[in-house]
Amino acid sequence: MRVVRPGELDEGERESWRELRAKSGAPANPFMEPEFTLAVAGVRPGARVAVIEEGGSPAGFFPYERGAFGHGRAIGLGVSDCQGAVLRPGLHIGAPELLRACSLSAWEFDNLEAGQRLFAPDAAEESGSPVIDIGEGFAAYEARLRARSPKFHRTTTAKERKLARQAGGIRFVFDERDPAALRTLMEWKSAQYRRTGRRDRFAQEWISTLVRRLHDTRTPGCSGVLSVLYAADRPVAAHFGLRSRTVLSCWFPAYDTEFAKFSPGLVLHLRMAEAAAREGIGVLDLGRGEAEYKDALKTGELRVQEGSSTCPGVRAALYWLSREPARHAHRYVRSRPRLAGYAQRTLNRIGRLRSN
Repeated sequence: MRVVRPGELDEGERESWRELRAKSGAPANPFMEPEFTLAVAGVRPGARVAVIEEGGSPAGFFPYERGAFGHGRAIGLGVSDCQGAVLRPGLHIGAPELLRACSLSAWEFDNLEAGQRLFAPDAAEESGSPVIDIGEGFAAYEARLRARSPKFHRTTTAKERKLARQAGGIRFVFDERDPAALRTLMEWKSAQYRRTGRRDRFAQEWISTLVRRLHDTRTPGCSGVLSVLYAADRPVAAHFGLRSRTVLSCWFPAYDTEFAKFSPGLVLHLRMAEAAAREGIGVLDLGRGEAEYKDALKTGELRVQEGSSTCPGVRAALYWLSREPARHAHRYVRSRPRLAGYAQRTLNRIGRLRSN
């Protein structure tokens, strides 16, 4: 086994990564492709990849970021929606062995992919990642949505028609290449973070730079896709995500609050699903986290896990003390609706104070 910077992987090794991933049987999530790791490496100097070899050929790849005191984290932790190692089926290796080879005392994850048997025993929590299945085409999905949530579907489509009448027409662009539209989306999203009392991700230079670079990434396994809903020529809702041939990972949605009464974000997601189906995409992964629009649109969910794997030792113990008490407190609050509601109202009040 050897550890390299992502940019040191040659094209043959990157292709081996893609082939191993294709053979895994897991959904073709773009966050698990080498292109995402390479993009993160451009903005996170601690990015590394462990290359596991067997018989002189690559048998696995483990992307991660190395921090102080040997504390590791999933590549792009905080924004990556699918995490883990890419291994040959049947490869025998343990998490402690892998972490020692990477000189890590611990490795933290918050969206560990289902089926990652190497790290799954160390998960502290499991949650759902809602998905929209459009494998049978958009018409079939819309028919199911209409049958399951007739009022939601009727209201959303009515708002779309009303927006079109009042604005003099609407149009949807599935893959918008205009950088100005991306800047608008990031401004909306930053305002939303502040409005809801959350940390503004785009205030972190590495995240905003990463998104801009991924917008320019065009490969079969990982491409940036900016989708925009326009009222006349004015953008009213947008979304930036990553796609492979068969999966669209939904990442950063936002809308112009001046048009909130038209629910432009919901209209956008329906148009995204329709366009994605035409592109041959079978699944929209809406990402972990509770939201009413996800509950309304989803057809099912994948399972993701949060936790950390450690190697026995003092550094691992210190890591556990710095992370697990807070994680347990968050889990306690989330599992109690009244407390969770109070926490959300508090965040909203903080957001309003920030905006004033």
